[in-house]
Amino acid sequence: MRDLALKARERSPDDHALGDLRFRALMSDADWAALPLPIRRRFSKRLAGGRTAVYTGEVLETRMSRAGWWLAQAVRLIGAPLPRARYAKVPSVVTVTEDMATGGQIWTRLYARRNGFPQVIHSSKRFAGPTGLEEYVGYGVGMALTVHVESSALVFRSRHYFLQLLGRRFTLPRWLTPGALAVTHTELGDGKFSFTLEVVHPRFGMLIHQGAVFREADP
Repeated sequence: MRDLALKARERSPDDHALGDLRFRALMSDADWAALPLPIRRRFSKRLAGGRTAVYTGEVLETRMSRAGWWLAQAVRLIGAPLPRARYAKVPSVVTVTEDMATGGQIWTRLYARRNGFPQVIHSSKRFAGPTGLEEYVGYGVGMALTVHVESSALVFRSRHYFLQLLGRRFTLPRWLTPGALAVTHTELGDGKFSFTLEVVHPRFGMLIHQGAVFREADP
């Protein structure tokens, strides 16, 4: 982590004008430069001091296999970190705030439902762990993430899942995990971007695929 912090400090003055450089520190200069400027600005937004980034949009589709549906119901025991229904053409709101306890970021995702209250998902992105970034969903469960740039899109991929219990951290064996998770953030232009979530199991294939489009409420 010390190397990542040093790398962030060594960026050019123009980079520091963007604000928070912690996501940039996880990428090479070439990868960062390959991202569209709106994505670089979005992931360099400084949120300290009680600031909140708000993104509004629409879930276009949520596809689940039968195994994916059962997975989504099972993880309700740890706070329902995955969409639990086949949402489509419904409003969605994402907010990002500072995690004052860890220095990371709290991401809150709201999915409207046609009947009943919306589903709300909370997770914390922490700049820690063996890859420099992990996502914690609560109840001691989280995953280490790697950051990639693919076709000018920003992609987060799960490296492994872990469980924190009684002050210790355990890496979960692959057979106890839902498979590979990937989140892709793609710039669409005109202030819009797409969010794609996929969970793919090595044996059962695509479990969950969700696509949504958002716009920043207050750029």
